[in-house]
Amino acid sequence: MTNRLEELAERYGIAPGYVSEKGDWVTTPPEAKVKVLTALGVKASTGAEIDASLKAAPATAPGDANVTVPQSAFWPSFLVDQRVWGLAAQIYGLRSERNWGIGDFEDLARLAESAATRGADFIGVSPLHALFLADPTRISPYSPSSRVFLNPLYIAPDKVPGFDHLPERDDLLASLPALRETEFVDYETMHPLKVRALEALFRRFTARASKEEHDAFLRYRREQGENLSNHALFEALSEMIVTRGGSVAWTSWPEDYRNRKSLAVRDFARGARRRIEFHAWLQWIADSQLTQAQARATSAGMRIGLYLDIAVGISPDGSRAWYGGPAIALHARIGCPPDPFGADGQDWGLVPFSSPGLAQERFEPFRALLRAGMRHAGAIRLDHAMGLQRLYWIPEGDGARNGAYLRYPFRQLLESVAEESWVFRCIVIAEDLGTVPPGFTDTIVRAGLLSYQVLYFAQDAGIFRQPNAFRREALVCASTHDLPTLKGWWIGNDIQWRMRANRCSTADAENHSFDRKRGKRQLLETLAQALLLPEGVETALKDKTMSDALLVAAHRFLARTPCRLFAVQIDDALGQVEQANVPGTIREHPNWQRKMAVTIEALEAHKLYAALTEAVASERPRS
Repeated sequence: MTNRLEELAERYGIAPGYVSEKGDWVTTPPEAKVKVLTALGVKASTGAEIDASLKAAPATAPGDANVTVPQSAFWPSFLVDQRVWGLAAQIYGLRSERNWGIGDFEDLARLAESAATRGADFIGVSPLHALFLADPTRISPYSPSSRVFLNPLYIAPDKVPGFDHLPERDDLLASLPALRETEFVDYETMHPLKVRALEALFRRFTARASKEEHDAFLRYRREQGENLSNHALFEALSEMIVTRGGSVAWTSWPEDYRNRKSLAVRDFARGARRRIEFHAWLQWIADSQLTQAQARATSAGMRIGLYLDIAVGISPDGSRAWYGGPAIALHARIGCPPDPFGADGQDWGLVPFSSPGLAQERFEPFRALLRAGMRHAGAIRLDHAMGLQRLYWIPEGDGARNGAYLRYPFRQLLESVAEESWVFRCIVIAEDLGTVPPGFTDTIVRAGLLSYQVLYFAQDAGIFRQPNAFRREALVCASTHDLPTLKGWWIGNDIQWRMRANRCSTADAENHSFDRKRGKRQLLETLAQALLLPEGVETALKDKTMSDALLVAAHRFLARTPCRLFAVQIDDALGQVEQANVPGTIREHPNWQRKMAVTIEALEAHKLYAALTEAVASERPRS
């Protein structure tokens, strides 16, 4: 039975094991193979089931890392011999003198226009995917309800046609100053206010919009087709259930509503046509404003414009999982095996694509999410891009220790990325951090994708690399939303947060602090070798906080790398200590809530921001 199970697992692409970050081989146990096969819809609990499943199994498993594609992904001609830079920000955290207490598409456009004057060629943001409009507590951009549609809370109501003529305009505006002043986004107060404004705007649209506007909306609905109909239906249905005391999570709904094709759902759809139309209209408005933001970014001189992020999976209780299909593996979760950052591994709570299901649907669901991002952007980032080749599957209801790597049809997925990138003339960045399969990065670079390099991990044998040792075909950054800012890293703020959240023991924290002290010295020595250290190593080590001069030097260091793109995190440019998200925390840390330190209008007057962006622009001038 063991040999037949191994053969069945191999035929469906379940890896026999993997090489850990420490270089050790970790074998996939038989019980994990059985559970992952079950999550794929393949019976393998008994010898008889295995024999029957083998007869129906595909002849070969998905391919390995050593693949080639006939056409590489899109590269603009200026990247061949030039290096560019841009800003990375959290859209919800953008402050302005006009927004509704949360950053929006108008703020994004204005930030792009402002940064363009300083020489930036792009603005990068975390995913803008649709979350759950009926539940303001669901705020993680990496746990989307749908990756094809947008979060309506990023709409700027005051920029929707007709806003100035609303009877409730002044009443709505009166609530905004208090919302703008908070340190964190006040989702619970902002949410009903913004929804109220959008509902009023929709009523005005249905009553007074011109024929051209109605026709444009109708064209959008036709173009988006069944995907939009299903998503809007889910949003309307979840609203109704929440008003009755239920949850937005369809997995908790009454049985009749869990099936998209049930009679109860069809009856609801007939009675809620206007509300379903409202949610479709929200997507049209969001799409229009994001399209305008990209147009304004490029009109201001940015050669790339918006750089959007695509999450690696979807929430199991959201709209895309609800209407399902062969490509959606409802009974599996994405995560990672145990590593130095998590002894028990990680369950990210996200539903992956099913590789057999993708093949059955001719990869259309994957292409749809690519198109949704690329149509609004000059560049996209594929979060956890190793998912093009393999993902760590955790069977539903099990722990991360009991998962297994599942191989994906790497060549076909890469071909899809390359083909769609040319359609939209969009650069593709592949986030290849973590446990990276051997040969993966070389393969994606040959296919025209950019690798993703972070200063903290740019080390060889524990020594930070010099600029010339960085990969040319890459985006480089000092930090990300999941990592400490440079000033936070210097004082060990991330270690303290993990301690407060009980995510590491006192002994682990002491070990991390010891390693951090060594890392700080190594970084300073590397900057000194590059002739960029503003003061001596020992002098700098005595500083409890990272000086602004040292912060600028670290960014100048990264700007000198051959990496084609350099993303400056706006929190670093403002000298902030706190990070956007502490992985593994939910309520212990204010994830996805913290606002930018200053308004967009005040950026130019911020001395550190001006000095840092000037230094980066001098190293990477436009030509």
